[in-house]
Amino acid sequence: MTYTREAGKFIVPRIYFPENLLPCPPEPKVLEVYVHTHFPSYEVSIAYEAGCCGYYAHRSFEGFGWSSLVVNPADIHRKGKERFTKTDKIDAQLIARELKDGRLESIHIPEVEREQLRSLFRRRNDLVKDFRRVKSYIKMQLLYFGVRVPESFDNDHWSHDFRAWIDAIIFSHPTARETLDSRMRSFRFIDKELRDVSSKLRAYCRKHYKKDYYLLRSIPGIGGIVACGIICELGDLRRFNNIKHLAGYVGLAPGIHQSGDNQRHTGITMRAHRLMRSYFIEASWQAIRTDPVMQAYYRKHVGKNVKSIIVKIARKLLSRTLAVIKTEIPYTIGVIE
Repeated sequence: MTYTREAGKFIVPRIYFPENLLPCPPEPKVLEVYVHTHFPSYEVSIAYEAGCCGYYAHRSFEGFGWSSLVVNPADIHRKGKERFTKTDKIDAQLIARELKDGRLESIHIPEVEREQLRSLFRRRNDLVKDFRRVKSYIKMQLLYFGVRVPESFDNDHWSHDFRAWIDAIIFSHPTARETLDSRMRSFRFIDKELRDVSSKLRAYCRKHYKKDYYLLRSIPGIGGIVACGIICELGDLRRFNNIKHLAGYVGLAPGIHQSGDNQRHTGITMRAHRLMRSYFIEASWQAIRTDPVMQAYYRKHVGKNVKSIIVKIARKLLSRTLAVIKTEIPYTIGVIE
């Protein structure tokens, strides 16, 4: 038996290869009643695709005494013709087939506490996107009205002087002023929310994950927010067997295509934790400014594709991050003799 949660419905096959599927409301309790009514003596195995609904259903199913798997949709094998047709029923049948054959593996299920902490971290990232968007809107508004930003203020950092300059702009009609005031109120609100959420996130990680937080902070390039991101999104790094395992999860592993004697690298893999991969890429730029060893490695490859070089440095930074957590020894900046 399998379960998929798509379009707000459960798709429940009667057998492993169902012909008729029964939709029911997306409530685990409803499914439990149905199973106990029609299959009272059956051993139940449940599998569903990871999505926006989190792990509430998975924990409910395990509470019923069922075997439950949350799977990555990309791990569900599809034959050639099955790749061009996708419906809820077909997805349920495919999951049932893979579950029957024992080819499904569950993704990592975080603890409830860490899952809820991760929601705060993702809220911060939503605020960062909103912050960038409202700043773009304000600059667009100034450009639309023909107001030129002074060269001393034309940068990413919006100082208090720049904000005061915007507030002091005088237009020929009050409606334009009201438009800009409205955007500035949004800007100040998001700015305050972003600062508050960031402060609470760092404070929580310092209190409840103190050892890992300060171990991560000892690594050049990894600041408070990146350390919180690693704790929230990647969880306990000790669960990864080696750097190859971790790099594959983050998405800093090379893709390889081989056919006969021909072998080529296809760059970093498409499958990745895109948020954390971007964080490690950004952290690598800071690492080459503060760590002489990283800086020497970067300079050794000067002249090549900058994007390829920074990905290699990000892989090195990821490797050192795993080593610091597993050995529980703070990072020491290397010295080039």
